[in-house]
Amino acid sequence: MTIYQDKLQALEQRTVDFSISGIAICRPLIKDFLLRPVCEQLVRAATSVGANYSEANNASSKADFRNKIFIAKKEVNETRYWLKVLSGANPDLDVSATSQEALELNLIFQKVISSLKSANEK
Repeated sequence: MTIYQDKLQALEQRTVDFSISGIAICRPLIKDFLLRPVCEQLVRAATSVGANYSEANNASSKADFRNKIFIAKKEVNETRYWLKVLSGANPDLDVSATSQEALELNLIFQKVISSLKSANEK
């Protein structure tokens, strides 16, 4: 396997772990009437990150790849939003590790998007 393939697999695993983290945060809260909708949104957004990244890696064109990466980035930002809401509604809940990972994934996807824009300008 090449270094590039290793990096792709490592990032894909990070997105899987991110999805699992979102689910784990919500598992004990899902029975709470008020938090259930927030948890559902958080889980949808968090799991969508990896799904879109995986689709990007199997894209049929550069445009398709760019679109899927952009969607993954948007879903990371949506996850960050729901983590803030959940944390605000539940101050004892520690979402710091997942929030940090969301920030890092956001930066990674932004770098990919910026690199694609730079490549198109050349």
